[in-house]
Amino acid sequence: MPVEENVTDEKKLTPRAQDFSAWYNEVVVRAELADYAPVRGCMVVRPYGTALWENCQQSLDRRFKETGHQNALFPLLIPMSFLQKEAQHVEGFAPELAVVTHGGGKELEEPLVVRPTSETVIGYMYAKWIRSYRDLPILINQWGNVVRWEMRTRLFLRTLEFYWQEGHTAHATYEEAQEETIRMLNIYADFATNDAAIPVVTGRKSDAEKFAGADASYSIEAMMGNKWALQAGTSHNLGQNFAKAFNIQYLDRNNELQYCWTTSWGLSTRIIGGIIMVHGDDQGLKFPPKLAPYQVVIIPIWRTEDQKSTVLEAAERLRRELAERFRVILDAREEVTPGWKFNEWELRGVPLRLEIGPRDVEQGTAVLARRDIPGKAGKSVVPVAGLSHAVGELLDLIQANLLAAATAFRDANIHEPKDYQELKEVVADGWAKAYWCGDPACEAKIKDETKATSRNIPLDQGDAGPGSCIVCGRPAKEWAYWARAY
Repeated sequence: MPVEENVTDEKKLTPRAQDFSAWYNEVVVRAELADYAPVRGCMVVRPYGTALWENCQQSLDRRFKETGHQNALFPLLIPMSFLQKEAQHVEGFAPELAVVTHGGGKELEEPLVVRPTSETVIGYMYAKWIRSYRDLPILINQWGNVVRWEMRTRLFLRTLEFYWQEGHTAHATYEEAQEETIRMLNIYADFATNDAAIPVVTGRKSDAEKFAGADASYSIEAMMGNKWALQAGTSHNLGQNFAKAFNIQYLDRNNELQYCWTTSWGLSTRIIGGIIMVHGDDQGLKFPPKLAPYQVVIIPIWRTEDQKSTVLEAAERLRRELAERFRVILDAREEVTPGWKFNEWELRGVPLRLEIGPRDVEQGTAVLARRDIPGKAGKSVVPVAGLSHAVGELLDLIQANLLAAATAFRDANIHEPKDYQELKEVVADGWAKAYWCGDPACEAKIKDETKATSRNIPLDQGDAGPGSCIVCGRPAKEWAYWARAY
């Protein structure tokens, strides 16, 4: 094997405490999750990042289908007139639209918008498909990409083009639409908590923060490693706004024409940014096992040619055995040292490293090293017999430990300020939990003076009861989370 290399300062990531933004940008590129595209604000998601997104897709898609949703595909280009039918919607998205004015060498009679979201074109199609109450509900999801002309971009978190899923449903009653809205919000929360190991709070967005054209918007909000918030998924009750704009009507049981009630909900590749920022450390990524592109990396170690063949044969046997249950990769490269590989796979966030050398082969053992617990404390020697069981148990422990650590960090950095001055101090380095009277002027004052926004008004208000607005002191019925956000 090559002589052991030392990891120089130049190879180390910028420490998170020194510059969280620089650390994030470096780890995304160095770990080969994504790279910058030639068009400003766009990204290329590399195979490793795509594998992570595919695991997110599979986890969510299973949940969608278990609740009766079906996948469909709708066009990327939307007539400009469609967006203009719903006034609030077009006003909300107008600054972000990418518009096609020429095609086939000629100016188009009507400009086409590259979809920022698909409510309008789907509303048009639903108006064609829905005739009777027997056609309802329609429960459709689409996996695809959208374009929003963002000015300040960052890989995964906010890009001009991004990848997501968007659900769109139509119902006979408001109650059914509201039930769907909350159901999908809870599905996102379940995915974030149990698969991404990210603790989230579910709640209603303020009117200033809700989706353009919605009656009510709901979100899951997560705390990142720098204590900023990330809106990780949203679910919207659109009321009858889009139904009236696109004439989505049905004949009810009394043979009377009624407008449908619609919803939409979405979660994007932004969740990858959340996973990075919640779990990562100064060595790089830490992926939750349920979503990790590779759950186990096997690193064979030898010094002589005689040892090489024996160790590689044993490593390949272990790879085949583990591959029956887990996503596993065998790193048998000879041009780099085991130590170099250790650092690289730590950077890339693989939850569990399996080391095997000549002595391990002789003794029928292997060394397992956990990514979530650094150094010797995270290492254990296990028998090769029953290895798959031991690996499964450790991956479960890692998954639980990442969630516990993220939850403890979040809870330690949520504070309840006693007055407005203290709120300003809290949101400079954490989240505030504070009552708000609902007046947009109070909300705007917090944003203008602190750069913090209302993240959401939690559905579970606990037993706190009514209180006083943190800004103006007037009576308030609900409290909200306030924080700086991506």
